Amino acid sequence: MVSAEPLFETSGPVGAETVLSVSDLTVSFPSEEGRVDAVRGLSYDVAAGEVLGIVGESGSGKSVSSLAVMGLLPAQARVSGSVRFRDTELLGRSDRELSRIRGRRIAMVFQDPLSALTPVYTVGDQIAEAVAVHRRGISKADAQRRAVELLDLVGIPNAAARAKAFPHEFSGGMRQRAVIAMAIANDPDLIIADEPTTALDVTVQAQVLDLLRTAQRVTGAGVVLITHDLGVVAGLADRVMVMYAGRAVESAPVDELYAQPRMPYTLGLLGSVPRLDAGQRRPLVPIEGQPPALVDLPPGCAFAPRCPLAVAVCREVDPDLEPVPGVQHRAACHRSGELGRRDAAEVYGATAVDAEPGVPRDGRPVVLRVDGLVKRYPVLRGSVVRRRVGDVHAVDGVSFEIREGETLGLVGESGCGKTTTLMEILELAAPQEGNVEVLGRDVAGLDRAARTRMRRDVQVVFQDPVASLDPRMPVADIIAEPLVTHRVPKDEARRRVPELLRLVGLRPEHASRFPSEFSGGQRQRIGIARALALEPKLLVLDEPVSALDVSIQAGVINLLEELRVRLGLAYLFVAHDLSVVRHIADHVAVMYLGRIVEIGDVTTVFCAPQHPYTQALLSAIPIPDPQVERTRERILLTGDMPSPADPPSGCRFRTRCFRYTALGPADRARCEHDDPRRERPRGARPDHEVACHFAAPHSVV
Repeated sequence: MVSAEPLFETSGPVGAETVLSVSDLTVSFPSEEGRVDAVRGLSYDVAAGEVLGIVGESGSGKSVSSLAVMGLLPAQARVSGSVRFRDTELLGRSDRELSRIRGRRIAMVFQDPLSALTPVYTVGDQIAEAVAVHRRGISKADAQRRAVELLDLVGIPNAAARAKAFPHEFSGGMRQRAVIAMAIANDPDLIIADEPTTALDVTVQAQVLDLLRTAQRVTGAGVVLITHDLGVVAGLADRVMVMYAGRAVESAPVDELYAQPRMPYTLGLLGSVPRLDAGQRRPLVPIEGQPPALVDLPPGCAFAPRCPLAVAVCREVDPDLEPVPGVQHRAACHRSGELGRRDAAEVYGATAVDAEPGVPRDGRPVVLRVDGLVKRYPVLRGSVVRRRVGDVHAVDGVSFEIREGETLGLVGESGCGKTTTLMEILELAAPQEGNVEVLGRDVAGLDRAARTRMRRDVQVVFQDPVASLDPRMPVADIIAEPLVTHRVPKDEARRRVPELLRLVGLRPEHASRFPSEFSGGQRQRIGIARALALEPKLLVLDEPVSALDVSIQAGVINLLEELRVRLGLAYLFVAHDLSVVRHIADHVAVMYLGRIVEIGDVTTVFCAPQHPYTQALLSAIPIPDPQVERTRERILLTGDMPSPADPPSGCRFRTRCFRYTALGPADRARCEHDDPRRERPRGARPDHEVACHFAAPHSVV
């Protein structure tokens, strides 16, 4: 098969040869509606030592194209075009022939490391197998030694011992490190990383991204990085290719594409991302509508139905990926020359919501007050006679308050106690220790009837809109369910459903549809409508946008902000993405191992964080600006969070604290033996408190 002319020149190291050349790649799958054209004429090159970032919404064809390169698509997939690895054409080769290349010369890092590892073999055995399969004649002992060396290279502590552990005994970050160790085991020429950090905490994500940089330097490989996170691409990629509806719609060097995008879709993606370094709230840009179904696409540009600049020619002629002003910059848009340096909010007509309350904070009533909240779970042992041998300190003395019309962001790594705190509040029952007051009433004194009445004022929106909506019920019944539960008359319930759908930006005539007929963002809007049915005073939001594409996420965030201002709601907003928290929250509380280690006004905490853990969290969040991202200070935490069943003595963060390692013996002893209390640092605002013996402001944004 003859390779077509490369779509654009590579921009890797000077003189570097091309390791991968994809030309006119097309992939389709059979379906009941017809063939799905998942990838449509995709072309790109990757040079040795170069990182190509491929971005786009879910369903744009990013992962399918990488699986086609690896020869891992199912038998029913129809693949055409050309995929050349160095001088070897990969398409059309048998699985036996490809297996001699996969793992040795081309390696892949998958999104879910747990499914990429075999659960019944040790991690060391699996890495050793990857070495032995491609190095004929190597002894089993040498392969095992190489596995330990690789685990040590990727930062697994006590590598020799951990090589004997099974995948389920590793944390998510450690599993991803093990998969990367397996990928670089044979010094490949090309590494394909498919969403390698999606399911990880931000601190672990920072470690994995740093590891990918190290892996690229060690192997000299070209890297294809597939991700939806534009901040990750900004800090790691040399070039970026944007995909939409199975096609490349823009490609350019990373600095140029971020500074001056020439395709409205790229401009919208960049405008939809909340920025950690935003000095003030700016309007996020939602891209309205949904990506098209890739079956019998109509003529014209596939993005035209969602594009604010679409004209008649856009609906008639599908634009080619053509050169635009700039270095190696191409865009598939009839109006690319008109974009220039236009702002995304201007193009998409997005406006910021005036979120400033008219009444000062001290003059507004407290909606939720939590004081000294404790939740411990017993650790039991024994098969016949169960005995208590310890406790899991899930939440250990958490205190905060939320006033009317404000949002408190609760952030921290997985396992820090955020969700347990929410569950204790939503239980509306007496906690093990401490107090919870809702609208001025201590929940410990509520009887069953009073607790039911109070549930009208406290509602929740869950993380996964698919799991939280009953697929067997139409939307009208889902939204009306809380009204029926609280004995609202049927006529009033029927009247409220269309009002609630309009309130969250959905059409009332869609009330008879089922959840499966809506997109992810629309399903989350349905969940919000259900939560608002009883006109609550407090909305608890548990990672409400983490499962959504950035373009859809922006619309939900804007909706939440608008509803808060319009209805005077108070939000307890739990998230791991501090960029989202920076955009939506008024105050932020940072949790670590069951305790709040820093709390205060969002601007103060983000601009001048004082606790080393807060500083590490903020430094780990990528910023979608290549120049900023490359020059930022990085604080990489070592090790995993200690077990809440056996927390460290003294300061719980000291085992991972970079400030602790720089202290003298006397100060270290204080951290080891004295548990720091939350106190207001000298010169700080009255509502800013930090639990650190050696708190000091340090800007990392």
